[in-house]
Amino acid sequence: MQLRYAFRLYPDAAQQAALARAFGCARVVFNDAVRAREDAREAGQPFPTAGQLSRKLITEAKRTKERSWLGEVSAVVLQQSLRDAETAYRNFFASLKGTRKGRKLGSPRFKSRKDTRQSIRFTANARWSITGSGRLSLPKIGAVKVKWSRTLP
Repeated sequence: MQLRYAFRLYPDAAQQAALARAFGCARVVFNDAVRAREDAREAGQPFPTAGQLSRKLITEAKRTKERSWLGEVSAVVLQQSLRDAETAYRNFFASLKGTRKGRKLGSPRFKSRKDTRQSIRFTANARWSITGSGRLSLPKIGAVKVKWSRTLP
């Protein structure tokens, strides 16, 4: 039984730059979400909700001069980064309560610029598609050449 897909992307130079930009923006949004939660905890305030974080860290940040570069990346990537931070906190609190199976988890940490493990996620809402030539078309990145392990259903 085959349970997963393995594939390798072969982006050109412009697509590599767009992917690097997407990785960096996702890291910044994740770190901002962790920082906002830590600041709320230190101030003794309730944690900001996902909607508040999305509005503050993505929507309003894109309108500022300092963070206007967040608009160069697909919004789905930034939303998924916020969801990843939310999941990390949910797992941390479940670990504290003892309702999560497995080893105890620490609180979420900031993502490092120097770490080579980079990832972004595109959901079905991101309007990614597979072109007729077998390339993967990603929003704001373009059609990337892919080596597929098997055909997708």
